[in-house]
Amino acid sequence: MGARCSKFGLCWWPSNLKSNVPHSSDLERESEQVLLPSFREYGLDQLRAATSGFSMDSIVSEHGEKAPNVVYKGRLEDGRWIAVKRFNKSAWPDTRQFLDEARSVGELRSGWLANLIGCCCEGSERLLVAEFMPHETLSKHLFHWENQPMKWAMRLRVAFYLAQALDYCSSKGRALYHDLNAYRVLFDQDGNPRLSCFGLMKNSRDGKSYSTNLAFTPPEYLRTGRVTAESVVYSFGTLLLDLLSGKHIPPSHALDLIRGKNFLMLMDSCLEGHFSNDEGTELVRLASRCLQYEPRERPNARSLVIALTSLQKETEVSSHVLMGIPRETASSTPTSVLTPLGEACLRVDLTAIHEILETVAYKDDEGVANELSFQMWTSQIQETLNSKKSGDSAFRAKDFTAAIDCYTQFIDGGTMISPTVFARRCLCYLMIDMPQEALGDAMQAQVISPDWPAAFYLQAAALFKLGMDNDAKETLKDGSLLDAKRKRN
Repeated sequence: MGARCSKFGLCWWPSNLKSNVPHSSDLERESEQVLLPSFREYGLDQLRAATSGFSMDSIVSEHGEKAPNVVYKGRLEDGRWIAVKRFNKSAWPDTRQFLDEARSVGELRSGWLANLIGCCCEGSERLLVAEFMPHETLSKHLFHWENQPMKWAMRLRVAFYLAQALDYCSSKGRALYHDLNAYRVLFDQDGNPRLSCFGLMKNSRDGKSYSTNLAFTPPEYLRTGRVTAESVVYSFGTLLLDLLSGKHIPPSHALDLIRGKNFLMLMDSCLEGHFSNDEGTELVRLASRCLQYEPRERPNARSLVIALTSLQKETEVSSHVLMGIPRETASSTPTSVLTPLGEACLRVDLTAIHEILETVAYKDDEGVANELSFQMWTSQIQETLNSKKSGDSAFRAKDFTAAIDCYTQFIDGGTMISPTVFARRCLCYLMIDMPQEALGDAMQAQVISPDWPAAFYLQAAALFKLGMDNDAKETLKDGSLLDAKRKRN
């Protein structure tokens, strides 16, 4: 099934993901469920407003960028949080090169990435706009933790998600990643690791593709100055060492320990008693393969995914639990007060939704269905109205299958349009456990009435039913913003 898009350009891709960590049967899929706007060019004034004038207070360190490039946290007019990377003035002197590169990276859409959603190119300004990841970097959680060290199962999950990200990018022709390190791995609102999209941009005039610490730089890059797919795998190996040790150990030192069969000396002392020797040995073996001097002897991204699949543990436990992130801060549930319908859709309380839709009846159809009232005398219109009337009777009687049939006749008649009919048929589909069809109806209600909060709330209920919780919460936000706008007006 292809992407579905809402009026804001938000698109999502249904998938069969049923657990927090995909099983081997999911390896062919390109991405997790993603709800994102299409890539676009932003105006400098928009981004200036979003970041409070690029204020010092908006600068974030958790996106791992070092001077002269700066990353700001911002909020767009629609309430979406963003990360804005502002380049050094001398970077990207070629406007066309910058735009082409940004658009190319912006075509990627994956749940493994902190995706690029836009850019800005005005005068000498060059800015990238990405999803904002609220829970900082792997470096913070691995090296500078405060409450608890990262659990073994979570370290394995980070490695797996990162391998999936690299494999996805490779499959889309973007195998080259610049300066892969613990700062480039970010954590989203649910504690899931994501790979920053910023490292996918080709190197510009403002810096090197790798950090200045030569001990961690792929040997072939030191010879040629070129990034290759194999050098990205080498950097992945250094990240595996980070995850194993909880420290930033130079690969040469780690390989000496491995050759001397002293791999336990690599292991983070905080992990003692929480992993099996077999698991540790497998991860060490994989790291050593990635760190081979000869690039051709290293595994590719797909091989990394396959190797890490069998090592996954506690797959039924959510990332925010493993990370020790409280649920109320892990979720993206709207902070604004929801209407009773919004609350019912948040709880997926279908009985309450039914009562509310029954109570409000068709008052939200004003200005839509009444436009055709002058045609009421025709027999075709009368037949259409009878279908709706029969559907309403079945809806009140909670005969949802019959209501679907009647409402379908009304819709297929094509002579009148009613967002409420689509909303009611949406709920009927939810009642008989057909959430994909329900989502389609809620989206159609939105097409007819783009500013109707109920259409967004019902989409959220359907998305919750489909297991797409993050997308559902974002859609609830959209509905609550429209509700707030209505109240102001």
